[in-house]
Amino acid sequence: MSDRASRPPRIGFLGPPGTFSEEALLSEPDLAAAEVVPLASFPEVVAAVESGQTDLGFLAIENSIEGTVNTNLDALVFDRNLLIVREVVLVIQQNLLAPPGTRLEDVKRVVSFPHATAQCRRWLHAHVPGVEEVAASSTAEGVRLVGEERPEATAAIGTRLAASLYGLDVLATDIEDHDDNATRFVLVARPEHGIPAPTGHDKTSIVCFQFDDKPGSLHGILGQFSARNLNLTKLESRPTKKGLGDYCFIIDLDGHVDDEVVADCLRDLHATLPAVKFLGSYPAAGAHGPERRRVAEVAWKAADEWIGDLRGRIQKPASG
Repeated sequence: MSDRASRPPRIGFLGPPGTFSEEALLSEPDLAAAEVVPLASFPEVVAAVESGQTDLGFLAIENSIEGTVNTNLDALVFDRNLLIVREVVLVIQQNLLAPPGTRLEDVKRVVSFPHATAQCRRWLHAHVPGVEEVAASSTAEGVRLVGEERPEATAAIGTRLAASLYGLDVLATDIEDHDDNATRFVLVARPEHGIPAPTGHDKTSIVCFQFDDKPGSLHGILGQFSARNLNLTKLESRPTKKGLGDYCFIIDLDGHVDDEVVADCLRDLHATLPAVKFLGSYPAAGAHGPERRRVAEVAWKAADEWIGDLRGRIQKPASG
């Protein structure tokens, strides 16, 4: 038995300890039992997976307020050959943290991960107007800096766990601008890890590259899904970085590549587009869409049998 097979998997996440990434990672019992490795940045997380330093990586990919974490999505689409093997959704509660004795009116500077600061901008404007925003590589790194260096009139945005780890008080809770604040994380692995088996509640992610001089390209792509009653949970365009106006489409859909209807759709896309990149089929977070997928699968199999029956009646050409 190999050493890798006999030990718990190593999972890289955005550190230091106390980030929302760690909180989301530890919310999954099997992942919490793994060897978790805090790394300094998201690029280091994906690089560690690709190099084999870690077996898996845990990335924030999307926030309900601020949208896509473009750096991480672009890494999966353009820079790295990794597969998504699971998603985790965490409800985010942002807190304003400061050294003991600090009052809210004392705060002139806030340190945090830019995505986190952006989620709280309206609250900051209302309660600490004119506050200076300072970027950190993660929410926990901002909390650590404030906790260890104690810069004057400075607070951080982060988790209660980070406050306790780095000796800060919670000045205010729930400071995010919208109540429905959630972040979607994905677990990524090297291709040899394989595609997780279907669970009946799965999601598939792909990237479609279009012909830049062909009108109706997006319509043609979307038609493949609508024709098969496949539900799209996300559709986003990203520049390919090859030229102005050259875009690809990142698509999440309900279902697994092992589902016949999904496989047939991907087959047609691959045959008609310049390129399709498969990002993974994996267990979906939450409870949505399994019944829709079952109905679509049954309908597709019935249609396939109907076509097979018709083609079976075709007369063979006379010989001689």
